Amino acid sequence: MASNNPAPETLYFPNDDAPGFGGEDGTFDEWNPTEDSLRSVRGKHRVAKQRGGLARSSTVLGVGVIAAVGAGGMASAQSKPPVAISLPDLPQSVKDKLPDAESLPGVGTLISDIGGGSSHHGGTETGAVDAALTTAAANGKSGADAGEALRARILQQAEQQQGAVEDEAKAAAEKAAAEKASAEAAKKQDEAAAKEKAAKKKAEAEAKAKAEKERLAKLAASYSLPVSSYTLTSRFNDGGSMWSSGHHTGLDFAAPTGTPIKAVHSGTVKSAGWAGAYGYRTVITLDDGTELWFCHQSSLGVSAGQKVSTGEVIGRVGATGNVTGPHVHLEVRPGGGDPIDPMTWLQGKGLNP
Repeated sequence: MASNNPAPETLYFPNDDAPGFGGEDGTFDEWNPTEDSLRSVRGKHRVAKQRGGLARSSTVLGVGVIAAVGAGGMASAQSKPPVAISLPDLPQSVKDKLPDAESLPGVGTLISDIGGGSSHHGGTETGAVDAALTTAAANGKSGADAGEALRARILQQAEQQQGAVEDEAKAAAEKAAAEKASAEAAKKQDEAAAKEKAAKKKAEAEAKAKAEKERLAKLAASYSLPVSSYTLTSRFNDGGSMWSSGHHTGLDFAAPTGTPIKAVHSGTVKSAGWAGAYGYRTVITLDDGTELWFCHQSSLGVSAGQKVSTGEVIGRVGATGNVTGPHVHLEVRPGGGDPIDPMTWLQGKGLNP
């Protein structure tokens, strides 16, 4: 009984001696699948399960294309002739149950991309493979261009990074120079300020000294030493048995008897008369309450209650009382209390005995 199914297609595979597949003459042998040759090694994957008389050569060739692209052998793959695969006739019921190649994971997309979505054998499938090989070859060429572009980009980035480093170093150097200049300027400014401060302080000190000198000169004009010509003999706090207290309580101006004694400063005569060991004594009270004692006079020239002025004669040098020679004994008693050093007091008034 004649079959309605078309004759089996003839598939050609390279023999073991084909170039690129281990052969030498590059010929292909005819393969006519039989029941024995179609039987799976483990009984699970049979060629008989292919639909439409197609052994899903798109899947096989698609994987081959991927391998060729990954290995960089696109030129060799593109130069090979299409491979014909002969499949036995299958019942239509079996064909209907076989899945489309596009539905297989990882295969359908590849076939769709390179073959325009067609999964059937024939001219369409062969054209898709040729297109894939051509595209892969083109990609291989563009890969070299991409490598050059990547190299150029890396060099450009390296130059940019080097430029950035140089700019950063330049900025750091400029910053350091600016900081150094600022520090030097600040140092010079501080030195100038210190010099100005020292000069100002010196000027103030000189002005103060000048003012003090003027003040003392003014005071000196209103104060006077008790005698014009004299010799200092005993000073304040000198010790000796001559004084009942055991030490000297004033400053002695030795001068010939009869030498005029002048009022050191203007004031009021508190007392004028005999005072025992002090001999004839005149006490003048100044406006601030300080008492000045003029002792050992030979004669008195004023009386109690009398107003006297600076330099006015109030008596004469003598040797009355407890003395060893003619002189005027001067005591200074602030507020009428205990005596202080007359030398210091007189110097405070601008006088230098």
